[in-house]
Amino acid sequence: MCETYYIVPEKIHNHLVEKAYRHRGYTLEEATDAARFCASAAQHGIRTHNAIKALHLDSLFGSKTGGCIPGAQIREIPTHFKAARIWDAGRKLGPSVAYRAMDTCIQLADEYGVGIVSVDNCFHYLWGGGYVMEAAKKGYLAYTACTSMLAEVVPFGGKTPTLGTNPHSWGFPTTEAIGYPIVIDWATSTVAMGRVQQLKREGKFLPPHTAVDAEGRPTTDPNQAVALLPFGEHKGYGLGLIDELLGALIGGSLPTIRGKHAQDDEKHTTAFFFQAIHPEALNAGAFAKGRSQKENIRAVIYDILEHGNEKCLLPGQIEAEAAATSAKHGGLLFTRAELEAFRKIAQECGETPWELSQFHSVNLE
Repeated sequence: MCETYYIVPEKIHNHLVEKAYRHRGYTLEEATDAARFCASAAQHGIRTHNAIKALHLDSLFGSKTGGCIPGAQIREIPTHFKAARIWDAGRKLGPSVAYRAMDTCIQLADEYGVGIVSVDNCFHYLWGGGYVMEAAKKGYLAYTACTSMLAEVVPFGGKTPTLGTNPHSWGFPTTEAIGYPIVIDWATSTVAMGRVQQLKREGKFLPPHTAVDAEGRPTTDPNQAVALLPFGEHKGYGLGLIDELLGALIGGSLPTIRGKHAQDDEKHTTAFFFQAIHPEALNAGAFAKGRSQKENIRAVIYDILEHGNEKCLLPGQIEAEAAATSAKHGGLLFTRAELEAFRKIAQECGETPWELSQFHSVNLE
């Protein structure tokens, strides 16, 4: 089934996103980071975490409510562990913190083989896959996990949402082997809440066994969905719990009160964890048939995809193909419904709204 997409030049997109963040009080540096991140998400086909989602989260939990503080400064907390850094983000804009954290992990990995950055008092960084993808393109194995803004997931066997959607994101340096980094990025719920919002915007239905309504009954109607189920039942539940425990070790808040800022003795912010590993820190040097490490990872990938599995997709392949499509058409691809959302964003910050007629369109499956 074909759908019409409108091609928005990245420069035009970034100008509007920067203006929207500046209008909300963010610094030029933060607004630039936000536009960079949102463009990357759109380029790679991540429609659940593009600028529309980013600004929606800011409206609900960010600069308008005190959950995110424009211009906040990161405070480094002393630690005697040489390959580790601990930060208090002070509720700074998530992408600005995340970009700097992953860059710091890479610097540490260059010196120590591995680097980690733990961050407390955070605001949502959106699509974790974007950060590990950039690190993987630079040649590192990267990982990030975070606790989500709200408790929206029902534990396996329960009826009340007490977990976040709590994503895990892995990036592997496989560009030389297959042309793009393998990126394994998933919410530990059946779908991200951003998918629910996207399907609601597009007038489409959720897959079965994905969400429940206010009475705890299964629903495929995104307008009725108030909570999500963990993917893979107990397995997704366990993976979501990992993020909560990481967050607890860092200093994160109780999941059922996150994002609900109040003047009390509790914390209401999220927590981040980042890690980068230099490939040579993993190299045992005993590869079969004299292969190098890079040759060996290629051999392993192609062994997995042979034996009748030639049509299987690799994680990150869809995103790489979306980026290639964006490059082919010379811009970022958005639906009519998404352009209408951008119209509202433009009106809020005093910019001239985009018109369908100013953009070329393309029909894609």
